[in-house]
Amino acid sequence: MGQINIIITMVLTIVLNLQISFVFAHETKVYVVYLGKKTHDHPESVTESHHQLLRPLLGSKKEVHDSIVYSYRHGFSGFAAKLTESQAQQISQLPEVVHVIPNTLYELTTTRTWDYLGLSPGTSKSLLHKANMGSQVIVGVIDTGVWPESEMFNDKGYGPIPSRWKGGCVSGELFNASIHCNKKLIGAKYFVDGLVAEVGVLNTTENPEYLSPRDFNGHGTHVASTIGGSFLPNVSYLGLGRGTARGGAPGVYLATYKACWSQIGCSDADLLKAIDQAIHDGVDVLSLSLGPTEIPLNLETDVNLFAMGLFHAVAKGIHVVASAGNNGPAAQTIANVSPWILTVAATTLDRSFPTAITLGNNITTLGQAIFAGPELGSVDLTYPERPLSGDCAELRANPNKTIQGKVVLCFTADLNPTSMAVVNAITAVSNAGGLGVIIARNPTHSLIPTRIFPCVTVDFELGTDILFYIRSTRSPIVKIHASRTLVSHHVATKVATFSSRGPNSISPAILKPDIAAPGVNILAANRTGVVMRSGTSMATPVVSGVVVLLKSLYPHWSPAAIRSAIVTTAWKTDPSGEPIFADGSSHKLADPFDYGGGLVNPEKAARPGLIYDMTIDDYVLYLCSTYYNNVSVSQILEKKTVCPKPTRSVLDLNLPSITIPNLKDEVTLTRTVTNVGPLNSIYKVMIDPPIGVSMTVTPYTLEFNSTTKNVSFKVRVSTTHKVNTGYYFGSLTWTDSVHNVVIPVSVRTQILQRYYDEN
Repeated sequence: MGQINIIITMVLTIVLNLQISFVFAHETKVYVVYLGKKTHDHPESVTESHHQLLRPLLGSKKEVHDSIVYSYRHGFSGFAAKLTESQAQQISQLPEVVHVIPNTLYELTTTRTWDYLGLSPGTSKSLLHKANMGSQVIVGVIDTGVWPESEMFNDKGYGPIPSRWKGGCVSGELFNASIHCNKKLIGAKYFVDGLVAEVGVLNTTENPEYLSPRDFNGHGTHVASTIGGSFLPNVSYLGLGRGTARGGAPGVYLATYKACWSQIGCSDADLLKAIDQAIHDGVDVLSLSLGPTEIPLNLETDVNLFAMGLFHAVAKGIHVVASAGNNGPAAQTIANVSPWILTVAATTLDRSFPTAITLGNNITTLGQAIFAGPELGSVDLTYPERPLSGDCAELRANPNKTIQGKVVLCFTADLNPTSMAVVNAITAVSNAGGLGVIIARNPTHSLIPTRIFPCVTVDFELGTDILFYIRSTRSPIVKIHASRTLVSHHVATKVATFSSRGPNSISPAILKPDIAAPGVNILAANRTGVVMRSGTSMATPVVSGVVVLLKSLYPHWSPAAIRSAIVTTAWKTDPSGEPIFADGSSHKLADPFDYGGGLVNPEKAARPGLIYDMTIDDYVLYLCSTYYNNVSVSQILEKKTVCPKPTRSVLDLNLPSITIPNLKDEVTLTRTVTNVGPLNSIYKVMIDPPIGVSMTVTPYTLEFNSTTKNVSFKVRVSTTHKVNTGYYFGSLTWTDSVHNVVIPVSVRTQILQRYYDEN
């Protein structure tokens, strides 16, 4: 479901300082001893004080000299020294010592995404290493095509194309199959006949496009390189950062299927042909960053066709990953809701781009922008009072010459990140000779990169503070500094405002989304080098990359097994342990309707312990329990099929989640887990029930051995609520003290069934 596309290509590079423990042999390692402010003015005296601090501990001048690595003696006092853990502990007890911490090495690397998720090349024990960077796996990307010249698609180090590959490349406008494909980009095809049949021959003059696999839009290139782009060192944008870009599985084989066209979209006919072709060609994973344009969905046409095409892919063992949609933060806006699809929501990273706004009263506010600079000096600041009342959307319709040479503050209440309010404000102020804009709004996670003309976003509270300053002085002025990059623990992870939310309105007992991944300001390839884009489109290939690695590690695992491994091991907090919030009209803690199982945790997903597996027969029973009959199911499977009577409850579908949308008294449901951990394992249950809900699990202990690999259990769920409620959330965990296999639980009490409450 496309990127948050705001007519200006969003471009960004990120530099990451990844902390890696630096360990020395002989039981010593470097510790940094921080002493605070200097107590001596002369640097040599500061250094000598450090030596004196160490001498009683180490015993001699020589040992002190050999131990000290650095002496910090100018801006503050401290030193780095080779110490044992015991020695570091002793020093930390001294009254003059503020902190003693193990040394860390800060290393320049890629977009923040993969290191933020703990998926770095690192050691021989890392998932990336064990999976050989995804080699031998073939990913099909159904999108807007590919820009083959990007260095992220180079095939250096690749061996022969797998003999099982039946696909290939086709030539077209500015795309030569024999030149532009290689041992990494092994497939490139395009599908437009369905669209042409619907709207006529594409007018590439009015809507520029390439009638070939070549990507005009850039969306497909970005997605493909996020999944499996090769290492691309020394990339940067607007001077904000420099590092190495790569995909999640840099060793994967890529096949692109262009079925979506710039400024027009994707037709079902073309999408289904692309899916069909991908199944034929032999892809192992399908990544689809797209979805229906309207919510709620039309059950009788688009969704059934598209979803059923993907059903056939899953039936062939292909793992299907698709975006949740960009229609958030409203409830029941989720797309791609079929249980055989791994549906991905979008979060932010632990990174931001603070941009200092210094007012004439010397108060500095940190907004967000992607502004390269140079710094905008002390210039006039204005707020258009009448007739506009500072509405960003009205600036373009009512040009105001009084803003020439000034920075303009405006407000917008529009939560839609694809709205034109911000673009209108930029255009109007720029055309009128203005120097920049400050936009006050709710978070939308859609920053617009600018080189000279700053566009800085603040929230309503900070915007109001700036407005009060403007009204408090006759000559308000402002200074806008160039943006900088802030990473790590100071920046909270949030579910992005635009990310579509559950519950699932089509099949409420199927939890959607399944999982969340970073999808805001993601750096990947484009025809101009590297670009930044935001959307669930960008989160989807992150999860696709993880699926590739797990497929490499466990080639015989089913799509359901890998989905289970991802969902049951997900972070419920961000990697640093801080809670994940969900942005929207209100700011709240994230729940399963925001992020499914949580934030994808690749390393943990490689060691899930237990999995909730399913076969195609399970999905058939699901179809029977919904809106398919014997005839239609038989047609789907191309064999006579009789749905069971009574039909199986959707609640019993072996998903790694429990969602009960209409609990009146009590219900009992069944799940089955498969042991993929140590052969002889014992798991005990831990229950965190939703508020007002009682849960009983039988049995409460699961035992596995060489002959018992699958065990079923029952969950009895009852409510104590006396009225219809909204959803409450909890969890069910199986643990063997090493693995914690967690599934989300969502329950809504409905004493009055099928009742809509307007209150």
